[in-house]
Amino acid sequence: MFDIVEFRHLRYIAAIAETANFTRAAERLFLAQPSLSKQIKDLEDGIGIQIFVRHHDGVRITAAGQMIVSYAIEAVKTRNEIILAARAVHSGEFPALRIGFSCFVHQEILRSLSDAYASLFPDCRIQFAGGDPAQILRRMEEKSLDAAVLPLPVSGSDWTIERIASAPLVACMRANDPLAQHTEIQPSELGKKLKVFRSPEAHPEAHTRLMEMLAEIGIEPEVSCLATTPADIQWMVQSGSGLALINQKIPLDPSLTTRPVTNVNWTTDTAFVHPVCAEHPALPVLIRHFRKMNGIKPAKHTPHKKRINDLQMKLLA
Repeated sequence: MFDIVEFRHLRYIAAIAETANFTRAAERLFLAQPSLSKQIKDLEDGIGIQIFVRHHDGVRITAAGQMIVSYAIEAVKTRNEIILAARAVHSGEFPALRIGFSCFVHQEILRSLSDAYASLFPDCRIQFAGGDPAQILRRMEEKSLDAAVLPLPVSGSDWTIERIASAPLVACMRANDPLAQHTEIQPSELGKKLKVFRSPEAHPEAHTRLMEMLAEIGIEPEVSCLATTPADIQWMVQSGSGLALINQKIPLDPSLTTRPVTNVNWTTDTAFVHPVCAEHPALPVLIRHFRKMNGIKPAKHTPHKKRINDLQMKLLA
C-alpha cells in the first residue's frame, strides 16, 4: 500500500499545502488542475487517509494529513539541497567550508564536525579559524567565515542556531582543596571562593547570563581573575587564585578536580551557527546531519531574548 506514494506525490502535496489551493499548485507544477486533483484523490484512496478537505476557495489540511504534509515538504527540501550540493561538487565549484570556533569549545566536537563533513562531502576542504565569539560573529557578518561552532548564548536575528552539544557546568578546584572532600559544593561555599572567570569581553552575553544565574542562588562573586582560554582558567585555579565554573567534559589537569553545585542543574551548550541567508551549499546538509544525530527538532533561527534567559545555561566556560 505504501509503495504507491511516489516522490512526485510528495511534490504535489507540498505544493498544494504551500499554496492552499489546487489551481495555484497545478500552475506551479505545470499540471492541469483536474489531473492534479485526480492524482491526489487516487493517492488518498490508495493509502486510506484524507489529506486535504476541499473547499470552493481552497483546501484545509486534516490532522492526519498534516503529518504527511510535513514529511512531504521536508522531503522535497532535502532533495533540492542534496542535488544542489552534489552539482557543486561535480562541477568543481564546491568552495572550502570556513568554520570559526571558540577555544572554549571541546575539541572533540570539532573533530566530530570534521569527520562528519569528510563523510558527507568526500574530497571537499574544510578550514578552521579560532577566535572569541565576538570576533567570530563579526567575521561571519563580513562573509570571511561561513559558519561557526560557539558556546551559547548567541543572539541576533541574523543567525540560524542549532544546539549540537550540552554538558554539565561544575565547580573546578585544586584536588587538595578542603571542598574536594565533599561530593557536592553548597552555593554558600562556592560563593566564598568563586573568583576565576572567562574575560567578559570575549563573550559578554555569556558572562551576563552567568552573573544572573549566580544571583538566582544568592551568589555575588568577586570577579578578580579573568582568563581568555580554558588553560588559563585551570592555571589560575592551580595557582590558588580561586575556584572556577567549567565544562565537565573539558580535559582536566591531574592536580585539579570538579564537583557539582548543590541543587542546580546548569549546563554548558554549544551551537552550530551560520547566517540566516547562508550561501555555502554544505550548510543545510550539515544542519540536517546534526539534527539527526542529536534528535533535535528544527529551530526557528535565533531564540528570542526572553527564551535565552529561560534556558539553563548558555555558555561554555
